[in-house]
Amino acid sequence: MSDAVSLLALPGLPMLAAGDDLGAILAEGLARAGLVPQPGDVLAVAQKVVSKAEGRSVPLASVTPSPRAEALAAETGKDPRLVELILSESVRVVRSRPNLIIVQHRLGFVMANAGIDQSNVGEAGHALLLPLDPDGSAAALSARLGLPVVITDSFGRAWRRGTVGVAIGAAGLPALLDLRGQPDLFGRTLMVSITGFADEIAAAAGLVMGQGAEGQPAVLVRGLRWSAPPVPASELVRVGAEDLFQ
Repeated sequence: MSDAVSLLALPGLPMLAAGDDLGAILAEGLARAGLVPQPGDVLAVAQKVVSKAEGRSVPLASVTPSPRAEALAAETGKDPRLVELILSESVRVVRSRPNLIIVQHRLGFVMANAGIDQSNVGEAGHALLLPLDPDGSAAALSARLGLPVVITDSFGRAWRRGTVGVAIGAAGLPALLDLRGQPDLFGRTLMVSITGFADEIAAAAGLVMGQGAEGQPAVLVRGLRWSAPPVPASELVRVGAEDLFQ
């Protein structure tokens, strides 16, 4: 699909707050870095800056835990107010153990703690929720910036240790590339190959974004090639009928 790919962080981006014009900030970051969008470019943007700009930070002091949250908090050792937020963002609890709650998020993602985070939030006593509509957020940024956008988050994975970047929102590119029907290297027809293209972009961008104090929430991925029509990141979620582990 590509012979070479470059990962270019946008330098000097400010700390985001509710109501900030993220599109304008990213456009300024691209201009400051001398990065003029060209075919094959995708801008990967960390979920946290999107959530901050969209006002998805919640003060825990404003949360009243339900009896169900109190019970699950006692089992897991988590703050009951945080557990209440996790439950409010989820459609079901998949598994839980001390210090961990795996849920199915309202957007379909199976993930730890409904993607709610308190690291790199910048406000003491606050928790940051996922965007209400990550694909919609990506589409708005893509239209504003004139290039495809992937909104990334860090997920753990079944059967493997460690988190990696995945796409929770995408616009202007195919989140999935269906290769079925195409020949392999030896002419054999591919029968089941579907590539998580947006997830691969998110994972690559994560090498530059980092997970700690790097402060690089936007990365231009340059040198990609694709020919399929746009597909949103919501299509990455396996539907229930295909999920053997439901």
